[in-house]
Amino acid sequence: MSSFEWTLKKKYKEEIVPSLMKEFNFTTPMQVPRLQKIVVNVGCGDGAKEKTFIESSFKELELVLAQKPLITKAKGSISEFKLREGQAIGLKATLRNDRMWSFAEKLFKIALPRVRDFKGISKKSIDRQGNLNVGIREQIIFTELNYDKVKKIRGMNISFITSLQNREASIALFAHLGCPFSKN
Repeated sequence: MSSFEWTLKKKYKEEIVPSLMKEFNFTTPMQVPRLQKIVVNVGCGDGAKEKTFIESSFKELELVLAQKPLITKAKGSISEFKLREGQAIGLKATLRNDRMWSFAEKLFKIALPRVRDFKGISKKSIDRQGNLNVGIREQIIFTELNYDKVKKIRGMNISFITSLQNREASIALFAHLGCPFSKN
């Protein structure tokens, strides 16, 4: 194991924790909110009927996350949606530790600024428990994907789960991490 440490993780330990301790009058570093995990969900919708569509989505998400996603399956049959029980309907991956920090850094510094007409993430995207939920309309904002090889543009939902259930402290945490919040 190498001694390499992601710059965002290092910044969190050395700068963000002391800053948030002062800002919110925390007595110990354990009170400071921290990222526990990042959950990425991709729904395949109509494409779930085609096996090649799920396979291409799987490969694309694996490239972006550097981790194999889990194929989510339908819990029950719904005739109106032509959905059968056990049919693949999407992909899900949970990132922790180093992969979580690398993905957060890549998303905030590289991918989100590439979104066309990007005005920032609304602070309303943070719920009462302090978790940030971001919806992305196009997976091609990630540099790992070759635009010419992408068969269909699809979106994804990214949830950042924090340890502290305090919305204000979480807003400060994400701002310190470099999350591009909108002005209003």
